Amino acid sequence: MKSFSSLCLLFVLAGSVLAADKKSIVMIAGKPSHGPGQHEHNAGILLLKKCLESAVGDQVSIHHHLNGEWPSAEELGGADTVVIYADGGGGHPALQGDRLAQLDREMKRGCGFLTLHYAVEPTLAKGNREFLAWMGGCFETDWSVNPHWDANFRELPMHPISQGVKPFGTNDEWYFHMRFRQGMEGVTPILSDVAPASTMARGDGPHSGNPAVRASVARGDKQHVAWACERKDGGRGFGFTGGHFHRGWGNPEQRKLVLNAILWSAHGEVPAAGVVSAVSEEDLKANLDLKPGQGVPEKAKGKK
Repeated sequence: MKSFSSLCLLFVLAGSVLAADKKSIVMIAGKPSHGPGQHEHNAGILLLKKCLESAVGDQVSIHHHLNGEWPSAEELGGADTVVIYADGGGGHPALQGDRLAQLDREMKRGCGFLTLHYAVEPTLAKGNREFLAWMGGCFETDWSVNPHWDANFRELPMHPISQGVKPFGTNDEWYFHMRFRQGMEGVTPILSDVAPASTMARGDGPHSGNPAVRASVARGDKQHVAWACERKDGGRGFGFTGGHFHRGWGNPEQRKLVLNAILWSAHGEVPAAGVVSAVSEEDLKANLDLKPGQGVPEKAKGKK
């Protein structure tokens, strides 16, 4: 009987050790935004969470927050990485109240920081300095641009984030001409392509064009639309400018790359073949925000 009790205790202790070894991932989805199938922050976060748990559930413990809800200080304090998929600019979830200060405390201990699509954009007055420090780059108004275009990623660097990812291309609102750390210190471009001249069809504006980006496109410079960052504090960051269209998560290469990045930013072990997941049409339709044409009658269009 004593041997049986000892064996049970060993199993309990082993289970506790395994639980403690899991990487804690905190995922934050912003409020509903844009039209059907666009900026589906809630559905996107829940889909990525499901894929991670099904593929590497033994490695991760995931806490998610929807509709702009912010995690508790206790939850942030135990996070190995923080993932934000939300609208940016002045409405960015991380820029409200004292949340930048909250995140800064966690970044200084080596927590990861990962933003998707519009969430790569803070404001010059608030967040620009922090985002550059935490993930090595960000969207900067009157410098970066946000056109829709067909990007083709024919070459991928040797990096854990690109493990198992094949070259791919998609039409998306791929932001580019990002503001990076001086000399790209600690920054590794992950997805890059030469933007076509058509991306400069709009006039100059905070998000549409400026002399510097026009000169860059005219030169045929490669534009980095996803990048990884390793910080001196041991933390890791990742910025991904795609994700405007929810259907993009149905692309297995795009999905794998972002899942790899989330795991990598938490200091998890990315499998040699990458984080492999399967997504059905039903999965893509699940948890979509209620919008006209998508669960809300057309006659409700324009009403709040």
